[in-house]
Amino acid sequence: MLADLAQIRHLLTTSHTIAVVGLSPKESRPSNRVARYLISAGFRVIPVNPGQETILGLPCYPDLASIPEPVDIVDIFRRAEEVGPVVDEAIAIGAKAVWMQEGVVNAAAAATAKAAGLTVVMDRCIKTDHEQL
Repeated sequence: MLADLAQIRHLLTTSHTIAVVGLSPKESRPSNRVARYLISAGFRVIPVNPGQETILGLPCYPDLASIPEPVDIVDIFRRAEEVGPVVDEAIAIGAKAVWMQEGVVNAAAAATAKAAGLTVVMDRCIKTDHEQL
């Protein structure tokens, strides 16, 4: 059901735009460290956090539907019980994949995303996986 290592490698080598849902403006937070790494690795990062106007000098959007461009991966830094609506938005905007960060596990949301044709990565760190490529 979940992406295997070959699918993860393909996803990370063919994707360009990553929306980071739950991106914190605090440098010490994992979401901020991961986003900074993704930017340094050449990805276009789009912050999604309804409480912020900019993060990392980038325009921040309140939700996925507000992003005015296509998104390849939706990287989710939210509690597991809050993932379902994010997955629904990812499907609605035509994202290619949802990535639930390490510690985020929601089997129902993963099944919904998979049924809609999205690649699903769950309980893995996108930064760690990219570094290992």
